[in-house]
Amino acid sequence: MIEIEQPKKVHHGRNIKRFRELFGLKQEALALELGPDWSQKKVSRLEEHEVVEDEILKQIALVLKIPKEAIENFTEEAAINYFNTFNDNSGSGSCSSYSTFNFNAPEDYKQLIEENKKLYESLLTAEREKVALLEKLLNERK
Repeated sequence: MIEIEQPKKVHHGRNIKRFRELFGLKQEALALELGPDWSQKKVSRLEEHEVVEDEILKQIALVLKIPKEAIENFTEEAAINYFNTFNDNSGSGSCSSYSTFNFNAPEDYKQLIEENKKLYESLLTAEREKVALLEKLLNERK
């Protein structure tokens, strides 16, 4: 008898929790960003739901600055498969006699520096947003 593997169901609530934790956001902070109708307890209950309404997914994706589809489609298997598709060419035999090496050091270096600057700026912006959110939370508690 041949068994057909059933596709794994995606658990929206668990994915919301994964992404929230990935970005270092507490449930209370997410609730604050979602608006006055939300509380830490409501976020906690939401993270238990296997299926979350489309409109709520859009709101959360907007707050987390990720595509809604990331929450809808993320599975551990897909993530593992994604990372397993990268080839590690660092071992022996990674260079063959047919390898071609192109060096354009000054231009490549400039491009890398620009990319590094952009990444640094986006990281700095995200950190500033976190600090502002934490300050807002602290001021509200006073």
